[in-house]
Amino acid sequence: MSALVVAVAVAAFLGTLLATSLVPAVLVGAVLVVVARSPVLRPEGTVRLRTEAPPAAVLASFTGPTPPVLAFQWGLADEVVAGDDAVTYQVSYLFGLRSVALTLRSRPESTADGDRVVLEPTANGRPRAPYSATVRPEDGGTAVDVEYVSDRRFGLRRLPQRLLAARYRDEALAVQGYEVVGRESSLGG
Repeated sequence: MSALVVAVAVAAFLGTLLATSLVPAVLVGAVLVVVARSPVLRPEGTVRLRTEAPPAAVLASFTGPTPPVLAFQWGLADEVVAGDDAVTYQVSYLFGLRSVALTLRSRPESTADGDRVVLEPTANGRPRAPYSATVRPEDGGTAVDVEYVSDRRFGLRRLPQRLLAARYRDEALAVQGYEVVGRESSLGG
């Protein structure tokens, strides 16, 4: 999907080159590279899930090595290593030329709204957006309110990945027994 961003930039460069000359085309290309790499997006949102599983089982799934909301991380991992206080997902990409170690720590807490699990991921030691999942019984099942707010920004080159993930994330949750009741997300910041 990142190749799509590159293809759009090359098409804009070639279109400018064909319409004008080399100097404006180089300027358009330089501006596109800067814009694509500039950290302008800060993802945040909430998701409301519902499941028939009891609250204790839902808490166990969120504090275990494969939390439902991180299915794309553990599902794509080459290796999942569970430690005493964290789990690490080893993921390789670009045909094995690059890899990332995503380490996840979960912290359960009790609140007035229900039991909460805070998921704190780091990728190669750099913090990622934490997730906060509040679990409570509701109508014979369990409701889960998940919040996430990234504390870092991303460039436009990550947008195709987010769009592709958005296409499949509800299905990934449904396969695990969770129905998405509501979702609000934004890329502002």
